[in-house]
Amino acid sequence: MRAAYFTEYQGPIDVQKVDDPTPENGGVVIKVGATGLCRSDWHGWMGHDSDVHLPHVPGHEFAGTIVGIGKDIKRWKEGDRVTVPFVSGCGHCPECHSGNQQVCDHQFQPGFTHWGSFAEFVAIDYADTNLVGLPDEMDFATAASLGCRFATSFRGVIDQGKVTAGQIVAVHGAGGIGLSAIMIAAAAGAYVIAVDIDDAKLEFAKELGANAVLNAHQIEDIPNAIKDITRGGAHVSVDALGSARTCFNSVACLRKRGKHIQIGLMTGDHAHSAIPMDRVVAHELEIIGSHGMQAFRYDAMIDMITTGKLSPQKLITDHVTLAEGATALMNMGHFAATGVTVIDRF
Repeated sequence: MRAAYFTEYQGPIDVQKVDDPTPENGGVVIKVGATGLCRSDWHGWMGHDSDVHLPHVPGHEFAGTIVGIGKDIKRWKEGDRVTVPFVSGCGHCPECHSGNQQVCDHQFQPGFTHWGSFAEFVAIDYADTNLVGLPDEMDFATAASLGCRFATSFRGVIDQGKVTAGQIVAVHGAGGIGLSAIMIAAAAGAYVIAVDIDDAKLEFAKELGANAVLNAHQIEDIPNAIKDITRGGAHVSVDALGSARTCFNSVACLRKRGKHIQIGLMTGDHAHSAIPMDRVVAHELEIIGSHGMQAFRYDAMIDMITTGKLSPQKLITDHVTLAEGATALMNMGHFAATGVTVIDRF
């Protein structure tokens, strides 16, 4: 098969022929119909993720058709159209038994723990536990865009943040995660404030449901600006980027008893960032992490998509080839792209 492949961190990503995968007894092989480019893949290529071992094929947001099944598979057959959460559970550990496959003790992450979807085919383990069937009307590009950013944002906003109509939600960062969170919070009936440093992304955020936008390059004190707009602060604030500044601002902009949701990955020098704990204690704030979403929760998200309450396809701004996607992945450190880029030609 053709795959985008690298042999050193921060080295070239070349499209070349590699061996086709074969399914494990409890796994499947999927012919990839589309796969998204995500900043998490860039972190893996940079060497920020200890699960990535060389040589490696990135890619963890994808959808496609099952073309091979292991002997122990009970729920799926060849020809089924599927996607999969980027964090997949083993199905046997205590976390999986509690319904929290997104923090499985032995999690499987295509594109990280195993070769991913920047390829014509991808092998997925623990398939009976993790695969998600797709409605016939959902195309592969839309389904691929759900796998990490949209699903993670859905769980962060709906399950972790418990956002309801009439609440105020601040979203720091208008990349793929942030734009997804903005759309989902708006669909839930919240008043949404988007924060970014790029006016084009902020304009796009308004198209997706943001009620107010703030440019952090132009406004020095984002937390106070949010408190001024909302007369007290946000009920829920999401750090959708993952930096020391956005994390601090997200906590600091909350009103009393508010919730900070950390979705953006904190890596490198940002991994142990300062948090205004004096305010956390005095205002009884909640700090909540959010990491992926369980396969069984996809039904609620897909229902909102098929009924028109959510439109993740609006986030897709570019369709590229596998070779173009490999180049774009290496350039993701520049934060240049607006919306989601999808590889759909292999």
